Amino acid sequence: MAAKNEMSNGEIADALRGIPWGEVVTYGELAARAGRPRAPRAAGTFCAENNFPLVVPCHRVVSSSGLGGYGSLGADYKRRLLALEGVEL
Repeated sequence: MAAKNEMSNGEIADALRGIPWGEVVTYGELAARAGRPRAPRAAGTFCAENNFPLVVPCHRVVSSSGLGGYGSLGADYKRRLLALEGVEL
């Protein structure tokens, strides 16, 4: 069970699956959707460790200052996935 100020991976995964095709949210917005608006770093950590990127679409989560990273695949890969969904950043 997650501590009061932490969120569970399930909460984050559910919030991620709720982001519609062709839309992006920031890590802070993802944390808020998961019920923990003050935990954007936890949302970022979950995305960085996500083993199922096409099922749990972390490519739809961006930094508040731009695109952000995409783990070992890199930002160019993230940009291409978003472009397939009609998102240009």
